[in-house]
Amino acid sequence: TGRVQRGTFAALNVTAEKRLTQLRLNRRRIAELANLRIEDRYILVNVPAFQLEAVERFDVVQRHRVIAGRPSRETPTLRATITGVNFFPYWHVPNSIARKDLIPRLKKEPDYLFKEKIRVVDGYAGPELDPASVDWEQADLNKVKFRQDPGPQNALGLVRIDMSNEHNVYMHDTPMQQLFNSSLRAYSAGCVRVQGVHDLVAWINKYEQGWDRPGRVQEVLETGAPLDLKLTRPIPVYFTYVTAWGEPGGAVQFRDDIYDQDGSQEYVARAQDPDEQIAPGSAAALTP
Repeated sequence: TGRVQRGTFAALNVTAEKRLTQLRLNRRRIAELANLRIEDRYILVNVPAFQLEAVERFDVVQRHRVIAGRPSRETPTLRATITGVNFFPYWHVPNSIARKDLIPRLKKEPDYLFKEKIRVVDGYAGPELDPASVDWEQADLNKVKFRQDPGPQNALGLVRIDMSNEHNVYMHDTPMQQLFNSSLRAYSAGCVRVQGVHDLVAWINKYEQGWDRPGRVQEVLETGAPLDLKLTRPIPVYFTYVTAWGEPGGAVQFRDDIYDQDGSQEYVARAQDPDEQIAPGSAAALTP
């Protein structure tokens, strides 16, 4: 920006000794990744770098910006397998987001559910309920659920990448594309939003029958009809946390320790900087 802001001060105050410690710590993380049994095709998401790489036969064939979880809703490190792709998905709002974000929002804005096409249902597969009939101070979220209709307003966007895991996080599209322009992209409730996700989905699907021709993903999107594709060739995905690494040309890259996993509180302070973050009451705070 040309101005000395909070993030600039935080970076200037990191000593060479701390940087060396950071490099040593991340060398161990990278070594652990190197010891994994890597398939010919896989996806690697480096959370503090807000970056996704699609790798095929040891070459990075696609690189995407991503949005990860904010410090209070961390995106976990994990190993999972992509088993399918959902076009025009419903969003079944998790209880944690319903409790912390959605219910407080609808109390302030009674028409919020209508505007965002979010339905109140008796269980995710049950009958629809009238929101006015529910006492939101006493609502039992084991019974009362929220389900958002597919479409451009959906928090998952037009595509969800299915990857079952114990944390119940996944990768998806987003209607809030402007957030990818931020340098610090810790906005979500734990899931990973992918810029240019349609290109990534085309790469994921390209060895599936009928998906090898260019433009197939766009054709499906233009129909506007929900479609669930189950992969016959599942793809491994790794969410990792690497804040420092060396590049082949000798340059060293550092990224903010957004979750304080390196013990760097100055980075956490920047991650909570109101100049960098979206306000808690915004729509960005309600999405996975």
